[in-house]
Amino acid sequence: MPFCRLAFLLFFTGCVPFAALAQSAQTQPSQLHLELNNLQDIEGACRLSFVATNETAAAIERAIFETVIFDANGGVVNLTLFDFQDLPVDRARVRQFDLAGMGCDSIGKALINGASSCVVEGAESTICKDALLLKSRLSVELIG
Repeated sequence: MPFCRLAFLLFFTGCVPFAALAQSAQTQPSQLHLELNNLQDIEGACRLSFVATNETAAAIERAIFETVIFDANGGVVNLTLFDFQDLPVDRARVRQFDLAGMGCDSIGKALINGASSCVVEGAESTICKDALLLKSRLSVELIG
């Protein structure tokens, strides 16, 4: 009988680390994906299209990002606030912003300089900064 208890104890203690590893492998990091998806010249402006996907497990009621636009030579040509509005959990949202008086071919890269406002549960939060993951589908870089 003591041998069975010892065998059970050794088996159980050996399984616990594997269960913990399996659980941590399933836990994905909390991320707020922001992708520069398209640029389009329209009526004297360049329209930037972004796809935002909130995988943070917290509904973002309002996200405003300070964005800097650089020309092809690296010079700053525009500093503005892009209001991404609400970003619900696990749902993609497309947001478009027009840069008046600018052709899309003159844009070299875009910098998300920081979150000017990020509201979660009625209060300012750092989640928009802490969980931000940037990507571009274009030759125009999106950096942060």
